[in-house]
Amino acid sequence: MTEKRIIRRLKKRLTVRFGINDANRIAFSEDISTTGMFIKTANVCPPNSRIRVEFTVDDHLIQADVRVMWAKKVPQNLFHLAKKSGMGVRFLRFLAGEEHYQRFLEAT
Repeated sequence: MTEKRIIRRLKKRLTVRFGINDANRIAFSEDISTTGMFIKTANVCPPNSRIRVEFTVDDHLIQADVRVMWAKKVPQNLFHLAKKSGMGVRFLRFLAGEEHYQRFLEAT
């Protein structure tokens, strides 16, 4: 199947904290881009939810409000077998570290 995305995605595993009011859940990114990321987690939020994400790149804290675009919940016992278990999020607004994140993407 041909890739339909125009935006370049980078395979990057970053520790990501996320949550609806507080970023209190921990997961990992699987890929990142200028417009969003895929978060691999069994604790997905419903599509259209607005959540906060926090992660670190090059010792700089990145904080952003994001919208969950899609989510695929997989039972915990099958989580590591599923290919895309988690949620795709789109950046809405950076609260901290946007310039560091953009530099990190350009350097990778």
